[in-house]
Amino acid sequence: MRPASHSSRSDMQARRRLALGVLGSLGLAPLVGCGGGSDDASGATGTGAAAGTCTEVPQETAGPYPADGSSASNRRYNVLALSGIVRSDIRYSIGSSTPVAGVPLTLTITLTGTRTACAPLSGYAIYLWHCTQEGDYSVYTEGTIAANYLRGVQATDASGTATFTTVVPGCYAGRMPHMHLEIYPSLAAATTASNALKTTQLAFPTDVMGAIYNANAGYSNSVRNLASISFQTDNVFSDGYALEMTSMQADASGGYAAAITIAIAT
Repeated sequence: MRPASHSSRSDMQARRRLALGVLGSLGLAPLVGCGGGSDDASGATGTGAAAGTCTEVPQETAGPYPADGSSASNRRYNVLALSGIVRSDIRYSIGSSTPVAGVPLTLTITLTGTRTACAPLSGYAIYLWHCTQEGDYSVYTEGTIAANYLRGVQATDASGTATFTTVVPGCYAGRMPHMHLEIYPSLAAATTASNALKTTQLAFPTDVMGAIYNANAGYSNSVRNLASISFQTDNVFSDGYALEMTSMQADASGGYAAAITIAIAT
């Protein structure tokens, strides 16, 4: 199953595109929000790390498979109500001892506030979900919330940071590799989508993802799909992705580590 096309962009995103266009016409590189990664807009290569001003991360679609209590794909699933959904290792369904296949990935997200000079936001909650190496989403693939792998919630610590242990997402037809996240004011509020403060997506450097896909047979379909898409033709990132780009590199365990700092208006 694959996500449908996203909804139209907000006025904020239109202003962001205009600002980026003005910078481009002046020959200036766009600034990256609050230490988040950036990549060359022509191809997204390299690790993606760069620092800049405290700019709010764009609002993006949750797609048709959020399982957050909202109506999606004509089904109203809600994994946020499950006991055990607050967890750092999301490679398993709750209660299962069998992880999903894929290259290990540790993702660190640091949350900051635009109205507090990029101060870290402690005690907020981040709901993260993404597809498997084959490009499928849990819950909807099986038709039950009992299959809830690659979904989880973490509270940010005193440094505004939450860390997830997961796998490198696959690239399915029509989309660049990505992850979804919703930000909530607290763990207590992270029970249904209507309480979310922000919904956005994370992007990953093309060259790093391409190398992973080519080196691991489980991502064979992703090799073809990634070759057929770009950030310019992606229906979410085509208007800009610098504020959503993670930095990414191999780690000592044989997997990868990715990190991003994002800001919200609070």
